[in-house]
Amino acid sequence: MGTQDNRRAVIGKSLENLVARARAGREGCRVGLMAAGGEHGDEEFLAAARAAMKADAALTVVGVGPRPINQIPDGMEWIETGREDRELASGMEHALDSGVIQGAVALHYPFPMGVTTVGRMQTPALGKPMFVASCTGMSAAHRAEAMLLNAVLGGAVARAMGTASPRVGVLNLDGAPQVLRALCHLVEKGYPLQLGASSRKDGGSLLRGNDLLRGVVDVCVTDTLTGNALIKVFGAFTSGGSYEASGWGYGPSVGIGWKRVVCIVSRASGASVISNALLYTAACVRARLPEVVANELRLAKKAGLDEELAILTAAKPAHAEEVRAPTVVPTDAEIHGIDVLDLEVAVRALWKRGIYAEAAMGCTGPVIKLAGVSTDEAHSILAESGYL
Repeated sequence: MGTQDNRRAVIGKSLENLVARARAGREGCRVGLMAAGGEHGDEEFLAAARAAMKADAALTVVGVGPRPINQIPDGMEWIETGREDRELASGMEHALDSGVIQGAVALHYPFPMGVTTVGRMQTPALGKPMFVASCTGMSAAHRAEAMLLNAVLGGAVARAMGTASPRVGVLNLDGAPQVLRALCHLVEKGYPLQLGASSRKDGGSLLRGNDLLRGVVDVCVTDTLTGNALIKVFGAFTSGGSYEASGWGYGPSVGIGWKRVVCIVSRASGASVISNALLYTAACVRARLPEVVANELRLAKKAGLDEELAILTAAKPAHAEEVRAPTVVPTDAEIHGIDVLDLEVAVRALWKRGIYAEAAMGCTGPVIKLAGVSTDEAHSILAESGYL
């Protein structure tokens, strides 16, 4: 495409946004949808796009995947790719990098360590929405550190979605009391966070299962694997587990220095959840979520976040041996099946043998990213070391 064509395309997109804003009274937004690979047929993606654009007239959904046989909804656009995961991911990444889309809804995305997602579920007892921080990815490798960061990141997402003073509670898991103590220290030093309370007789900001059913707080803080399970259970309990029919999915990606808004849904997610995820993504894009997150982290750091993280870090066992990473190479393959507690040390075991690898968290759990040519050797090393 020539320079003149590029200028025309930019002008065209600007005019489209102006028309959309005038028509809907809000800023135009283009959200990509990874529209292949679901367990309920591709029509679910089209139905979701149709419903989302009907609910938000300034939203344009851009499908990414094989072009469907059925007619796509009016106003929807399409980026044609193959059906393989790597082809879908490549098409979505290119669209994000080039600015064709401002955010995306994906069925899978191996976020780098330090990036996680904040889901949103419909609590059944009173029908209240509740953010779950977090659901995929990992904000830190150690649970207590991650949960403290999740509280800050979850609060940022809630603020971006219009909750000015979100009530935050910590799910009563291993390490939760230390996390709650750290949050109390931040609040005492001026961090503008409101700690919610359990509905049980003994109260407190440590949440029980009953509190999740009732949605007593705006943000439930948990580790990523527990959060992932909660979203699945609450989203699919009416269908017996085969079809996620309720909620907004696993949420937008957030992290220190992270600039993209990528929301996650499951292969089991139905049209209603995918539609909600598209609207959730558009709202986060319009709210400039990465900027909101950066400001939230600034406030937390001012109140001593780094010091509290250091205290939690000091409580975990140190690595027996520090290993320097090999030269960075493109990572186009993944190894699954590593326990989350072994993830960092497993990566270092590969580094020690000269294989460059990165710790990441995919939608199904911990992932080691590495070059495809090293996969077989890496499998052998990890199995030999007891990590697989």
